[in-house]
Amino acid sequence: MGDHAVSRFGHVELEDMPEDLRERIGAIAEKSGFVPNVFRALAKRPRELRAFLDYHDALMDSDDGLSKAERELIVVATSGANHCTYCVVAHGAILRIRAKDPEIADRVATNPYAVELSRRERAIVDLALLIATDSAALTDAELDDARAAGLTDDEIWDVGAITALFALSNRMAHLTALRPNPEFFLMGRLPR
Repeated sequence: MGDHAVSRFGHVELEDMPEDLRERIGAIAEKSGFVPNVFRALAKRPRELRAFLDYHDALMDSDDGLSKAERELIVVATSGANHCTYCVVAHGAILRIRAKDPEIADRVATNPYAVELSRRERAIVDLALLIATDSAALTDAELDDARAAGLTDDEIWDVGAITALFALSNRMAHLTALRPNPEFFLMGRLPR
């Protein structure tokens, strides 16, 4: 499999990344036990990786509004709609852990329109899917539906911003033929 085991454009090992990225990605690797391939692939362009990480962290690490599980729900639903294997597998693992549900990611990724969700989760997924698949069709009616399900305007913004960021991530994963790390497949399925 060689270098293409990570990306069709090659990758950078943690020890070869610039110091700031080595520290930042090293902290993630220490917590997870491995370096996610997305960082190894995107490290070929360090400035872009820094920008991606900054926006990712601003959206996904917030404790305001959407829960961390709801944020991952958006990523899995829209990545499934965008046919992004890497993001479905990687963020599916995180969703399983955050939702404490070993099945939710598979159900959401394969059929987000029919999966059984709470009213709030359904509103989040429906809005995210509309933005991911036909954003020009978004009207005030869909925003009113989200508000009626309990989402605030800031949470609605977050749904859109997370969907948009992962549209970029999904497309970069397609471009690079990014392969999921084997470790992701079992995360959140088996007791630790």
